[in-house]
Amino acid sequence: MTTRNVIGHIAGADIRTIKIFKTVVNCGGFSAAGAELNISRAAISIAMSDLEQRLSLKLCNRGRSGFSLTDEGEQVYLAVLKLLASHQEFQQRINSIHSELKGDLAIGITDCLISLPSMYITDSLKALKHQAPEVNINIEMIPANQVIKNLLDGQLQIGVAPVFSKNPNLKYVHLYDEQSYLYCGNEHPLFNTSEKHISAEHITEYEIVSPSSQQSPEIKKHLRRFSNSAQASDREGAAFLLLTGCYIGYLPAHFAQRWVETGQMKPLLPEEFNYSTPYAAIARKDLAPNLILSCFMDRLNQLIESPLPRNRGDKNQDHTRKSQPESST
Repeated sequence: MTTRNVIGHIAGADIRTIKIFKTVVNCGGFSAAGAELNISRAAISIAMSDLEQRLSLKLCNRGRSGFSLTDEGEQVYLAVLKLLASHQEFQQRINSIHSELKGDLAIGITDCLISLPSMYITDSLKALKHQAPEVNINIEMIPANQVIKNLLDGQLQIGVAPVFSKNPNLKYVHLYDEQSYLYCGNEHPLFNTSEKHISAEHITEYEIVSPSSQQSPEIKKHLRRFSNSAQASDREGAAFLLLTGCYIGYLPAHFAQRWVETGQMKPLLPEEFNYSTPYAAIARKDLAPNLILSCFMDRLNQLIESPLPRNRGDKNQDHTRKSQPESST
């Protein structure tokens, strides 16, 4: 009978190799994982071979037919998710023991929030870094549904995402209401049309970019008025399509502002075509006491309750209040 060389204990090298395996699975192959981790395909191949030997299991099929997990690989991947979540929870508990702030803060943020005038996240991170220089901050830019999943799995300590519904296992701190309007690019037929000659019915005849990510019922109601002809996974993708002049689409006002100011975009009937999306900082309710997370959240709450004067240009609109852009005529 063959005795398998199973793992008796987890070493630091094992954690690194396991994280590489997780990235390979999430990216769907060696090449994409190499780009994500900034290491060579050869290095990833060696790490995967080492892990397979360490576990005495074949984890994946790779070759001309593409990358796929074996049945054993599927089971190992699920175990890896639990292991890494437990590993992070262990680190969080150790952090809470230290009187000094040392350790990690893992944050997941949805795309294109950097242009918001209210710099709550940026200023809270700055305050944390000044108070605790040894804290290691890791930010992942991921879709909203992935933020929630990673929080519940224990892979993140804090998330920043739109709130479409609330999970009873999470706590939410409202940050701001993001205002979005319908835009067209300067090569679109509607761009040089006077607003008094544009009707809502006329606008809904044009092709629109529809987001492929999860949306609130209010947003879906707006999109149902149009015949969707293109999809984008995020706001940057939608902006690419709007700038072709072939489509119209909704963008957050703070994100579109750069193109409005340069004459590359304009809002269409903003009084009618607009919606608001609430954003929150989100964390698990059952997290063990953690000095790093507490420091970050305390500063965040201070900023929300008593916002400081911003130095990013007074011309920026405050999107905690529902401001409205001026439409070109």
